[in-house]
Amino acid sequence: MNRKNFNSRCLLLLALLAAGATQFSRAADIARISGSYELLQKQTLGSETRVRLHVRLTNHGERAFIIQRLILSDSSHSVRSGSQIGSIALRANSSVDTTQEFTLPRADYQLWKRGTRPRVILEALTPAGHRTIEVVRLAPTNPPANQRKAN
Repeated sequence: MNRKNFNSRCLLLLALLAAGATQFSRAADIARISGSYELLQKQTLGSETRVRLHVRLTNHGERAFIIQRLILSDSSHSVRSGSQIGSIALRANSSVDTTQEFTLPRADYQLWKRGTRPRVILEALTPAGHRTIEVVRLAPTNPPANQRKAN
């Protein structure tokens, strides 16, 4: 009985280790991403604001992946404005630029002007074919006047 118990526990432990290794290998596929944005155009539409952004994404990781969708996610209202972008290849240790339009609540745009960094959600495929989601806070390339350091 003891030997049967021991064998069952060993098999369970091996199964758990195999499952953990699979999750770890998937986590290794996820790249570290940073990003910045430049406001190209702004249009007020009642209680909403439409913005056109030049976005630069930088992959600090060792693996490339394909961005399939870029979503501007507003943390205060759960409102999402997404852009189906086809596919953008973001190679390892490189950057990519894209221009996207988004519509967001005017109050959220006002928060940007006061220094809140917008958040984008990247829906992507890893080289292994796994779907992944990356959340990136974008830094302004031209910060608002009230945030610039005095020379």
